[in-house]
Amino acid sequence: MSTPTIGVLALQGDVREHLTALESVGAHAVSVRRPAELAAVDGLVLPGGESTTIDKLLRIFELRDLLQARIKEGLPVYGSCAGMILLADRILDGTADQQTVGGMDVVVRRNAFGRQVDSFETDLDLVGIPDGGPVRTAFIRAPWIEEAGRDVEVLARIPAVDTQGRPVAAAGRIVAARQGPLLATAFHPEITGDTRVHGLFVGMVAGG
Repeated sequence: MSTPTIGVLALQGDVREHLTALESVGAHAVSVRRPAELAAVDGLVLPGGESTTIDKLLRIFELRDLLQARIKEGLPVYGSCAGMILLADRILDGTADQQTVGGMDVVVRRNAFGRQVDSFETDLDLVGIPDGGPVRTAFIRAPWIEEAGRDVEVLARIPAVDTQGRPVAAAGRIVAARQGPLLATAFHPEITGDTRVHGLFVGMVAGG
């Protein structure tokens, strides 16, 4: 597969930023809002946003069942922030009627890092990232992975201090993981200018 077609779920969230990042690392990036568009892509990004809203919109746009089916068939999917919540088999602190698409054997805690005012940036060492070196990441009302199953590869944990050298209360929490063709991060790589997470996902879609 020379140039994979990767969709970005375009119901809510940082759609444009993900499209730009994917294009910059060699993918053909397209917006996905309809079942026919979802059926045509080689991989899919579930962007950040509000997980409960995206959950409802997936059902309204008749995408949820198809997405679940494609994940079971092996579709590579990358979930960022709210996308991580959607990929989790189980969530904590969700709303009473909130559902996930599932696929990853993880327990995710919603809004684990607190409110918008608790947002922060930090550099993370990420397993498998192209070119090596820390990745600059942004956490905005982010979740974390509370528990990961035996088949889940942990790619990154929160370091002990942030970029200003201040202690981080969530040190050691899992914030990036992979299970087969599924990739999830608690952070937003699309807004920091570091496209290596997108490069990692494009490689996964292309069979790397």
